[in-house]
Amino acid sequence: MSCPVFTRYATDEMLKIFSEESKIERWLKVEAALAQAQAELGIIPKEAADEISKKANLEYVKLKRVKEIEEEIDHDLLAVVNALAEVCEHGHGRFVHRGATSYDIEDTAWALAFKEALMLLKNSFIDLTRILLKKAMDYNDLICIGRTHGQHALPTTYGMKFALWSYDTYRNLKRLDFLFENDILGKMSGAVGTMAAFGDKGIELQSKVMEKLGLNNALITNQVVQRDVFSDMIYFIALSAANLEKIAKEIRNLQRTEISEVLEPFSAKQAGSSTMPHKRNPHRSERICSLARYLRSLVSVSLENIPLEHERDLTNSANERIILSHSFILLHYMIKEMIDIIKNLEINEKNVKRNLNLLNGIYLAERVMLALVDRGMKRSDAYEIVKNTAIRCYENGLDFFEELYNNEEVKSRLEKNELKNLLDPTGYIGESKKIVESVVKEIESYLNISKQ
Repeated sequence: MSCPVFTRYATDEMLKIFSEESKIERWLKVEAALAQAQAELGIIPKEAADEISKKANLEYVKLKRVKEIEEEIDHDLLAVVNALAEVCEHGHGRFVHRGATSYDIEDTAWALAFKEALMLLKNSFIDLTRILLKKAMDYNDLICIGRTHGQHALPTTYGMKFALWSYDTYRNLKRLDFLFENDILGKMSGAVGTMAAFGDKGIELQSKVMEKLGLNNALITNQVVQRDVFSDMIYFIALSAANLEKIAKEIRNLQRTEISEVLEPFSAKQAGSSTMPHKRNPHRSERICSLARYLRSLVSVSLENIPLEHERDLTNSANERIILSHSFILLHYMIKEMIDIIKNLEINEKNVKRNLNLLNGIYLAERVMLALVDRGMKRSDAYEIVKNTAIRCYENGLDFFEELYNNEEVKSRLEKNELKNLLDPTGYIGESKKIVESVVKEIESYLNISKQ
């Protein structure tokens, strides 16, 4: 049975990074860098390093042969080491992996994978952010009803919605900057982190290997790079997925039949339901929400991997083969899905206006209350008058303006045209336009710098 993570919810680019072939290629790349660094320090002959570097690729080290050896010895990294050693000529194979422990290779190779995968996520988040910024400006003038607790609250704009989401993705990009700076760590420190097998050249050797691979050195390790580094990755992915879920959930709610302000893209031949032809389900947003639930669950697994016993045990190994690839693959898929959803999102401006006027101005009760206070009424009295009027109008379908103006306390303080203006939503969106413009300016400046 095939795993849907790889067959249904994966992009080709991320799938390639976490393929078996790419994993072994990274292991071989680290082995080559180790040999080159050792030759430069006089630990092994230069001819040996040249031979190892030449053969450390899948052209010489065949995947089939690696699997044959692994079947015999039940150790995947050592199978690669042995397969590389046996294709090296002139006895140079004996210098492969000299002094290294398995996780010198594996953790350093993970850092290479993280670096590549995080860059893929970064580029996709940049694309999504740019689309959200454009939407924010395109809809900066589209006033809609804001909702809190599922109830009509105050007017806002669709520009505010898109700008808020772009601010989410912007923070994700800033978190990515932290990961690049702090968590792309390799090691070459031996079985318990002391570098004993490398003699007095261990520290210099590790630096040379990481320099060749473009990685940062872990300052100190035991047998492994500490797993809080890995948990950083998983937590970032879960947090990013939750942000995407927030967007997806809003789209789902706004696509409800009773609201119907936005619609996911829907192709001509697409089917919404197997039995109800009229359905147009927000199934892509629902899928994003579903996958986010799974990604959140992986955080607890990554946290359990941090307190390994003594200089390490193997309890992290099996689950990391699952949670790391799944996390990166699924998040990239979710970002790409969201890019297409937002890019082609349909906004029904007619329904936006209908919902804005659904309660005949009741949602502007706050504005009327503040105006009455400004005209000398006690806040508690103004609150009660406006609240009771709003409830009565809501329950009986009465006109909010007429009921307010018929109240002598209100009439004595507010002119008729003044009250009408107070119930015009276009005059009560505060600094929303400036807020959106400042968000767009700030984030675009970051994106331009980040691109350089």
